[in-house]
Amino acid sequence: MSAQPPLKILFLSAEVVPFAKTGGLADVAGSLPKAIRALGHDIRVAMPRYGRISPEQFHLTPILSPFSVPMDDTEETARVWEGHIGEDVPIYFIENARLFDRDGIYMYPDDAERFIFFSRAALEMCRQMNWRPDVIHCNDWHTAIVPNWMQTAYRDDPFFKSTATLYTIHNLAYQGVFGYRVLEIAGVAEYGFIAHPDLAPDLNDVVDLMARGILFADIINTVSERYAQEILTPEFGERLDPILRDRRDRLFGVLNGIDYEVYNPATDPHIASRYDIRHLADRPPNKAALQQEAGLPERPDVPLIGAISRLTDQKGLDIIAEIMDAWMQHLPSQFILLGTGEQRYHELFASLHNRYPDRMSLFLTFNAPLAQRIYAGSDMLLMPSRAEPCGLGQMIAMRYGSVPIVRATGGLADTVQDYDPRTDEGNGFSFGPYDAMALYTALTRAVETYKYQDVWPKLMRRGMRADFSWEHSARKYVDLYYRAVATKHGTRRPEEYGVMHPDGTAGRMGGGKQNGSREVEV
Repeated sequence: MSAQPPLKILFLSAEVVPFAKTGGLADVAGSLPKAIRALGHDIRVAMPRYGRISPEQFHLTPILSPFSVPMDDTEETARVWEGHIGEDVPIYFIENARLFDRDGIYMYPDDAERFIFFSRAALEMCRQMNWRPDVIHCNDWHTAIVPNWMQTAYRDDPFFKSTATLYTIHNLAYQGVFGYRVLEIAGVAEYGFIAHPDLAPDLNDVVDLMARGILFADIINTVSERYAQEILTPEFGERLDPILRDRRDRLFGVLNGIDYEVYNPATDPHIASRYDIRHLADRPPNKAALQQEAGLPERPDVPLIGAISRLTDQKGLDIIAEIMDAWMQHLPSQFILLGTGEQRYHELFASLHNRYPDRMSLFLTFNAPLAQRIYAGSDMLLMPSRAEPCGLGQMIAMRYGSVPIVRATGGLADTVQDYDPRTDEGNGFSFGPYDAMALYTALTRAVETYKYQDVWPKLMRRGMRADFSWEHSARKYVDLYYRAVATKHGTRRPEEYGVMHPDGTAGRMGGGKQNGSREVEV
């Protein structure tokens, strides 16, 4: 790799830490570019400037004159602000008051239009700056239209003629599904509709933006090796597994990392007592402080189990709920749950908290400093996800010496090895079947193992010694960038992707409809 020239990379994301965050995508977008920049590449990030992003707070500078962005049969105006991630990664904020000056990030009826505009404005911004990227790194459905454009609307554009695309799937469950009108907004209706004979009929009647990212990107990746294999199956493929199997020769898995500057118990300003692997004797005050903050009895002898999660079935809240009474009544431990989600879980766990106030504490909020205090003060972190593309919580927990209890799926399986007392190997506790009894058994094993204080510190240290920093993963991403560039000129033409042409004749995949699709409100 050393003989290859440095790359110019445009990294597109709908959210980036510390500017806007709803999930793990923001953490990746705020950390991975720094690690790639450290490897000597010119990487620049672009995201929308939502109303909550204050130019004064983040020291943003306006650049470029306002410029026009083609949208459907009209044009929108974009303004660009520049800031920085870390010391030397430029980040560009695409501004359009009509589309982005709002309190929230997602869940608006015109989300398709908003993120198509953002993606197109980011491309036109490059032209305005005369900065030609070698690779555009697209993330999730919000920017999935870009690989589609590179094979259609921008295919003969001299400026982007050599630009390759990498498309990263962070969570296949959120695909950006809209009606046919979206193709007109994006300016690709003339290239036709896409259908696949093995997809469910209803998916062939709509525009699935994530599916387009998968079909048109030069290289595709997911955020763990295990998840890259899982999504080829109907169980995890979220109904897109047929097209993923078609493109499996371009599908790779790269495990996410965590920011070791942010998640460092030796320097963390949010915890009661700082410590590192050589000074674990300084860790217990964090548990006492967390028990006090949570209103739980200060008991060093009882394991304190934390969970930091969206309160949804995908994160395993349904099987946690099934065992809560048995857990509270029979397993000597304490439980702290931090997160928000479905109202039914808010109500259920509030009721359980009232029933077991000395055993369980509940924080129905998102609170990053409290999350770090839970990592530092808990003995174990619970992540029993039904599906988990990567998961960052288990890595952060191990960095802080909290032993993970996980379901063996996706990135959880790639990072947590089940403890075997016969061989004294493993760094956590995991279970395979997605059912409440398997979870309860794993919890029981963890609580019982905690009693052996000659064993438990070894589990803590194994987790703390693991390297989940971004450097290793960043090198793998750079390899994928070079692979994308190398394969760019061998990419198939649009008609070979199964386009349903405007006249109704099918391409290779066939079977779709041009009309009759569900319309999106735009």
